[in-house]
Amino acid sequence: MAIKRIWHGWTPPEHADTYRTILEGQVLPGIKAKNIPGFRALELHSRDLGDEVEFMTIMTFDSLDDVIAFQGEDYKQAYVPSEAQAVLSRWDKVCAHYEILENRSE
Repeated sequence: MAIKRIWHGWTPPEHADTYRTILEGQVLPGIKAKNIPGFRALELHSRDLGDEVEFMTIMTFDSLDDVIAFQGEDYKQAYVPSEAQAVLSRWDKVCAHYEILENRSE
């Protein structure tokens, strides 16, 4: 049973590019460097809300045990490095975890 780990963060428009650079240049390589066997992907989504930009990350893991291997026993806790906190105006303190029941590409 695969798991999607979903998190949201918001930043003022003038910090959106900086946040994306932090995520792509530091956070994602750091996650990949952990070599978690069940980590499959990280998707980055954004949408312009006018006065802020919302970012959503969706991580895919093979199982909840793999999420725990990534984040630890308190696996619901969000990982937001200090560099990211400096440019985000707010963020989810915990992540939502969903079981993938079906995955079609029709």
